Amino acid sequence: MSPVLPEAPTAASNPAPAPSEMRLRVLTLNTHKGFSFFNRRFILPELREAVRAAAADIVFLQEVHGTHVGHPQRYRDWPSMPQYEFLADSIWPEFSYGRNAVYPEGDHGNALLSKFPISTHRNLDISVGDHEERGLLHSVLQLGGQRELHAICVHLGLYESQRQEQLGLLGRLLQELPADAPVIVAGDFNDWRQRADAVLAEHGLHEAFAQAFGAPARSFPARWPLLRLDRIYVRNATTHVPQVLNRRPWSHLSDHAPLAVEVRL
Repeated sequence: MSPVLPEAPTAASNPAPAPSEMRLRVLTLNTHKGFSFFNRRFILPELREAVRAAAADIVFLQEVHGTHVGHPQRYRDWPSMPQYEFLADSIWPEFSYGRNAVYPEGDHGNALLSKFPISTHRNLDISVGDHEERGLLHSVLQLGGQRELHAICVHLGLYESQRQEQLGLLGRLLQELPADAPVIVAGDFNDWRQRADAVLAEHGLHEAFAQAFGAPARSFPARWPLLRLDRIYVRNATTHVPQVLNRRPWSHLSDHAPLAVEVRL
């Protein structure tokens, strides 16, 4: 009588292992167009060194110059390339830029620096009214294999009515994304009334500092942070060890203190 052999394992009886957890360091910063508080000094080279030292995998930038025809004549160390490219240098091989404000001298907007390939990006105009140009820079990052990360860099308006409409537009964008895809939304929300958390919670996002400490971080002004303007939200991800970088050199490099956090996917 022949021995009974065990059945060969099937996909159902032997499922593939879950993908390993990925940890990313995220930084968000309003660069104030490369100038110190009150525009007293041009400090972009110092800012680049500080950003590099933060060792982030993904950097969300607001108020970054694409071009400016006058400043190179006034500042000897003004870079010959766009500010976001100067900041990326050799550390972040991929970057995207969304031009929001355009004027005779040049333009500025949001940018994303990434150590991962950026497969696509688009800039959505969310300006409300004629006096404040704002945008959402949506970039899709390739993390390896079939894994994608949606990164949305945000800069909202100064007025509550503007922000409420802009949050509605951000909500529409979030509804378009795959429900199971990891998402990071970060930037300058100007949300001193703290209304954004409840709106974005309806779309499945949580804010890193609110989850860890019960409220978003105080980030403005950088030297004496009082207002909770800057945020890092995630969906289908977790956040760990959120930090406000408000000591030197950061306190002298912008009017906003940067925020950093570890994101696990």
